[in-house]
Amino acid sequence: MRILLVEDDFRLAETLAEALTDQRYVVDVVSDGESGWEQVKVLNYDLMLLDLMLPELDGVSLCHRLRSHGYNMPVLMLTACDTVTDKINGLDAGADDYVVKPVDLGELFARVRALLRRGNSCSPPILEWENLRLDPSTYEVNYADKPLHLTPKEYSLLELLLRSGRRVLSRSVIIENIWSLEAPPEEDTVKVHLRSLRQKLKAAGAPENLIETVHGMGYRLRQLT
Repeated sequence: MRILLVEDDFRLAETLAEALTDQRYVVDVVSDGESGWEQVKVLNYDLMLLDLMLPELDGVSLCHRLRSHGYNMPVLMLTACDTVTDKINGLDAGADDYVVKPVDLGELFARVRALLRRGNSCSPPILEWENLRLDPSTYEVNYADKPLHLTPKEYSLLELLLRSGRRVLSRSVIIENIWSLEAPPEEDTVKVHLRSLRQKLKAAGAPENLIETVHGMGYRLRQLT
């Protein structure tokens, strides 16, 4: 899941981005409303975390612009103004929910999960492939009822493969989906994470070719039955 954080307080943005990354989200950060607007035209985001008071273009105006142009990703507003009027203005502009600063991380994570569930209500709650099961709500992964202990990047890679089914994913597409724009790795890094993921799957009893390489193109899950 990819989140765009629009926040001009550098320290807060850094803290929130790190905390959300630890929760296995891919987080891109911009510091003003106009940059946020440009960013959503470039990439598809599952959720926007939007500060109310921003330079260039404030959060309410950005939210209005998003909705008027047909962007429907959930918007979670961050506001230091704990007044009914400010909350109403944000919600009327098209925000789906709000969190008051100083931000309680537990509450933030819960509201993010709720909005993502709402935004993906048509998606299956459990992702399955053969004997492989991944629960996005608990981050639990099992193969034939054996738990897999994955790193955040291994988890994100497996979730992306499960959501893509038989679609071939190139290394560049994988990087675009599970790394932030600020620190994209070399393409060989994908091979390292993929090798480790395959080893953990094999140790749990999965066949070696569950994740297959389509030479010259990328990777996908293999239909074994």
